[in-house]
Formats: sequence, C-alpha cells, structure tokens
Amino acid sequence: MIGVRGLGRWFDNVHAVDNLTLDVARGEILGFLGPNGAGKSTTVKMLTGMVRPSYGAARVAGFDIASQPLEVKRRIGYVPESGALYDNLTAAEYLELVASLHHLDPPRAQLRAQELLQLFDLAEQRHRRIAEYSKGMRQKVLIAAALLHTPEVLFLDEPLTGLDANSAAIVKELLRSLAAQGKTIFFCSHILEVVERICSRIIIIDKGRTVIEGTAADICAKTGTPTLEQAFMQLTGVRDVASVTRDFLAALESS
Repeated sequence: MIGVRGLGRWFDNVHAVDNLTLDVARGEILGFLGPNGAGKSTTVKMLTGMVRPSYGAARVAGFDIASQPLEVKRRIGYVPESGALYDNLTAAEYLELVASLHHLDPPRAQLRAQELLQLFDLAEQRHRRIAEYSKGMRQKVLIAAALLHTPEVLFLDEPLTGLDANSAAIVKELLRSLAAQGKTIFFCSHILEVVERICSRIIIIDKGRTVIEGTAADICAKTGTPTLEQAFMQLTGVRDVASVTRDFLAALESS
C-alpha cells in the first residue's frame, strides 16, 4: 500500500530526508521512529502530498504522490503532529465540512460522524465551538476527521498527544482492528512503549536515513539491548542518560 524509493527532501542546505526506501503492506502497522529533526514529519508530509519531494518516488494506495496527489488524498487519512482546526466551527460542523470535501453522501456521512463522536465521547459536546475544547478533545476531532471517509491508509503523527489514558486505549484498540480489516497504518510516535505494543514492524531513522528496521524483538537482538528504548538511544547517538543526569545535578550542587 505504501512504496517509497529513494525519496529525499532538501530545505535550503539541510538534507531533511536522505534517499529513503521502504514498503508498508496492507494490514500492517508500521512504527516510524526517530529523534527530533530526524525527518519523520517531513516524510509524512511528502507521502500525504503536503510537501513535494526534491527527488525520488513514492506510491500510496497505488497512486504516485507527485503526479496523482488528489488520488492519494482521496484514499488516506492524516492526523498531523500539530493540526489546525477551524475554531469557530463546532465538532459536528467540522466533520460535515470534511465530509463535503471528500464528496461523501450526506446521510451516511452524518451517521458516520455521529458514530465517531460517540466513540470518542464527544457526542454531547458536538455543538460546542472547537475553540472551547481542551487539547485532548481537539485531538479526538482530528482523529475522527481522519477516519470519517474510511481511508485505505492512515498516517498518524503523534496521534495520542493530549489524550487521557481511556481515550488512548480506545485509539490503540481501534488501530489494531483497522489493521485486521486490511487498513495500512503509518504510525509516528515518541511513546516507544505504545509503538512496541501495537506496531508489527518498526523503522528507526536518524538524520533523514534509515538506521534499522524489523520487529521490536529483532531490533533489540541486533543492538544487544533489553528494550526498544535502549536500542533507540544507542542507534540515535543519545548520550548515557544516567551520566548526563549526574553531571547536571553535580553542576547544580556546585553552583
């Protein structure tokens, strides 16, 4: 469902994504990890048609992201890392707008919106303006909008941001169910425990390049580490956390 070949993006003199190649199969949940600035969000923006690649090629749901961007967008759902909403609309109005952009049948779209709002415990708040919503409620609206048109492929960039434990559990179970139905999910997150639990395969990138891929168990075995978190730190050049903390506390005490 997602095929990437030698994809790259320059921003001025910064090589944000460097010759990236990957595949994601139907029904797979791919965890796409990396430290801040590694190129995760840029990759997602290229694959969703928000940013044009500097070079390389990619196909999503069978369509080329450069020459057929509208066909790609018809078939994907996208939850951005920091999504902008129309604050003057209510949740119900916003989902109605999204449905119209996707040319959905109004009665069916309204029913689907009601189901999603009920799922995320927003049904009673659906006529309140989004400006009055908490961060977590806004995130639920973004997720509902991404699912409204039953996309074939989901791109999720830190989708659990702001969600309480109950809501996060619902999203995780929903993703597993969607994958079981054959949906393809491209999942970016810094919450490694979640990635380890729900993703069938993981790719870690650093400085725009793939450094390792496989299951969480594969990555731990290849790096000789007991946890994905420790493997991630080893692969992305993070300094020894205990040592850094001790040095910081020692500096505080001596100042």
